[in-house]
Amino acid sequence: MKNRSVKIFSFLILLASGLFAQEESSKNYRFSIEEAIEFGIENNYQSQIAEKDVQIALKQKWEIIAQGLPQIDGAVDYQNLLKQPVTLLPAAAFDNTQSTIDIVQDYFDNVERNDTPVDAPEGFIPVRFGTKQSVNATATWRQLIFDGSYIVGIQSVKTLLQISKNAKTKTDLEIKKSVISAYGNVLLAEESVDILEKNVATVQKNYNDTQKIYENGLAEQEDVEQLEITLLRLKNNLSRSERMREIAYELLNLSLGIPVEDQVTLTDDLNGLAMKYYEPAILERTIPIEENIDYRIAKNSAESAQIQVRLQKAKALPTLSGFVNYGYQGFADKFTFLNSDQEYYGQSILGVSLNIPIFSSGMRSSRTQQRELEYEQALLDLEQTENDVKRQINMAKSEYEFSIESYQNAVRNLELAERIENKNQIKFFEGIASSFELTEAQRQLYTAQQEYLQSMLDVITAKAELENLLDTRSYNDEN
Repeated sequence: MKNRSVKIFSFLILLASGLFAQEESSKNYRFSIEEAIEFGIENNYQSQIAEKDVQIALKQKWEIIAQGLPQIDGAVDYQNLLKQPVTLLPAAAFDNTQSTIDIVQDYFDNVERNDTPVDAPEGFIPVRFGTKQSVNATATWRQLIFDGSYIVGIQSVKTLLQISKNAKTKTDLEIKKSVISAYGNVLLAEESVDILEKNVATVQKNYNDTQKIYENGLAEQEDVEQLEITLLRLKNNLSRSERMREIAYELLNLSLGIPVEDQVTLTDDLNGLAMKYYEPAILERTIPIEENIDYRIAKNSAESAQIQVRLQKAKALPTLSGFVNYGYQGFADKFTFLNSDQEYYGQSILGVSLNIPIFSSGMRSSRTQQRELEYEQALLDLEQTENDVKRQINMAKSEYEFSIESYQNAVRNLELAERIENKNQIKFFEGIASSFELTEAQRQLYTAQQEYLQSMLDVITAKAELENLLDTRSYNDEN
């Protein structure tokens, strides 16, 4: 009995741990459309990458500025001459007395006591200068005094940072549009499944009732078969819609930047969301083209090309820099540099360097002309972008206006299709209408239902596209 209790207790522990692990491995989220947009902009993978680009640009900004600020370098060199080089001194340089030659030779012998003797040519005395080991420690202060390229680089910092910020804004707008589209597609899939389930239930009931009528000899077999065809078609569509719903949820998770296995519950419904995005007044809204994000990005490209022209011209100017060097040197035949009595000798250098470009065989001129042509290309691209943005805004307004009209027509068509299908169903069971007439009315109803759902999604996505083009937001500069 005791072993049985232990087994039950162990099973409960394993079950609880498994449930806890499952809870930890996946999360549940609840989003309205606004919450989903905000969450997606913050957590979408592309948004995070774009944010990293802004941070990189901020670091590059300081990197460019720091190039003109003082630079201090330190260096420590240690040398151990395993075999010192020999220098031959002409004996005639000395007083030719035997005593002088002997003194020099004795010095050399003492240094080379444990080394291979050196045979010097006649008339020369082999000598090794310096010590076998040495240490040299220096610190150097460098300062850029004048450089035209640096001045242009400082001027380009603002443009460099603005490029990355505009790219982040563009990414956020695209994420917003993709989240709205994915959110709407999930709602569309949910509504489609609900409607198909109701249609299947209705046709299933009609099929069962007709089957009983047929068994009593009051209906034809063709009526039963026709309803069976409709029922099978609906069940097949329902199965496909259920799979599409799963895919729609996974795409929504990806747009939000969360794992596909996490559960997401949407608090908005398709009809309510369509009403929220039903705003004909937006068709009257206009913005200066210069505020459009695509235009701002093209303008950044033109500014960057102009900076490249100035940079090439600045390279023809002289550069002036200076430095101050200070250090210590120590010498010894053995490693005694850490001893307190080791003697070190100080040294210091002050220098200025002036570099003047004089002649490059036309290379600098050619590079400058290339940058100027690229700048002209950027200006043409800016002009093209301006016209293209105008076209996109006009097209988006037209698409949104058309989606509103289509939605209004779809509402009316659905009302008419429901009324016609209901009348034909009554006529069919009264024996006035044929199964073909009922099937046609049902097919017309199912088409009207899907067109109604799609028209609501079209209103949502068309307005999201138009809002993106009319959005004048700019990335907040917190630095």
